[in-house]
Amino acid sequence: MSELDVAGLQRRLADFAAAREWQPFHTPKNLAAALSVEAAELLEIFQWLTPEQAERVMDEPESAHRVEDEVADVLAYLLQFCGALGVDPLAALAAKIDRNELRFPAARPPGRNGSS
Repeated sequence: MSELDVAGLQRRLADFAAAREWQPFHTPKNLAAALSVEAAELLEIFQWLTPEQAERVMDEPESAHRVEDEVADVLAYLLQFCGALGVDPLAALAAKIDRNELRFPAARPPGRNGSS
């Protein structure tokens, strides 16, 4: 079975944490904090880049590797957070897209959120 599906990755992460007896530390609060830290580490890669440099960050192997590692860390903590609270991340995303499609109709001019 491939581990490249959300449930499989969540099981693999849970097994990894269990083997190291980390479950007591994987509370929703701690996982949310860790997620925030990892997202900040992703942002740090881009902190002083120009928009043009940011567009080319994946062209250099060293910076591409850093981006991929931080993306993996963010996703790992997000999946663990969802697992801890019983949130289906794909269902949550689909529902949010549905709400945003209603909130931000495609016919509206760019940059307008509907509030006047």
